[in-house]
Amino acid sequence: MIAHLLRLLAGFEILTDGQITIDGENMQSIQPYNRPVNMMFQSYALFPHMTVAKNIAFGLKQDRIPKADIKKRVEELLELVHMKQLFNRFPHQLSGGQRQRVALARSLAKRPKLLLLDEPMAALDKKLRGQMQLEVVNIIERVGVTCVMVTHDQEEAMTMATRIGVMHDGKLLQTGTPHEVYEYPNCRRTAEFIGTVNIFKGTIIESSADHVIIDAPELDQKIYVNHGVSSSTGATVWVAVRPEKMVINKVPPSDQYNYSRGKVEEIAYVGGLSAYYIKTQSNKVISATLANVDRLAENRLTWDDEVYLSWQPDAAEVLTW
Repeated sequence: MIAHLLRLLAGFEILTDGQITIDGENMQSIQPYNRPVNMMFQSYALFPHMTVAKNIAFGLKQDRIPKADIKKRVEELLELVHMKQLFNRFPHQLSGGQRQRVALARSLAKRPKLLLLDEPMAALDKKLRGQMQLEVVNIIERVGVTCVMVTHDQEEAMTMATRIGVMHDGKLLQTGTPHEVYEYPNCRRTAEFIGTVNIFKGTIIESSADHVIIDAPELDQKIYVNHGVSSSTGATVWVAVRPEKMVINKVPPSDQYNYSRGKVEEIAYVGGLSAYYIKTQSNKVISATLANVDRLAENRLTWDDEVYLSWQPDAAEVLTW
């Protein structure tokens, strides 16, 4: 469905309802080759028999741009993507990151108003992917082009985008800044897709303008959220709490809400963070992440430790669907 959306924007498929406007211009009657749109493919689609410079110049030559203008534009783009010294190499002589830069330069050569990126980092290893995410964002910002990127990598979306749209089964579930979509998801599907989340099903037993209390059978204590919700008493809701919002203690909290007891089942050490998976008495597994700030910390949590998980009233988001 998402690939279908890109094809609609590019003009490769016909829109049956609504309209697409780019910079105020309706695209309905404009053929793909005349649209101010370009696309960078997941495979990069570089011509293997052409050098870096010739790959970048290809679209400009097709448009019969004067040679002097092509030369100037190619030099500008080589400078932009830091490939000036490699202009005469062929794609097979380049690393994955270098090929990606060439593909990006080629997609920017005709100065499109809209750039489409289809899983641009999928072919790169994790370390290089992290480096290239910021580099691509920097290049796009310097050029000033509007970009639509498709990715199934949540971290990539959060890192690169200024606005995110979450789609499922052909429907746009939510749009917003990365912060808005992550911190204030509007449904379970969005909450689960963007990052890791703990979700507790419960029933509203008290509701007012400034707070709501929810009875969640999977937890030892009731949930208190310090803001109102649209649902009334008796409604079934789901409460989302991100792992980094969880607090782990070996003694019970003094509050009467928002905590549960459990046992440490698994620990995943990932360098700067450790992820703890705690199984409650109801067999619900809750995820919590802690920063590894102190290398010499005593009494570190370990497997089978009995602990208490808690969170602040403003750390939870109440979802109605």
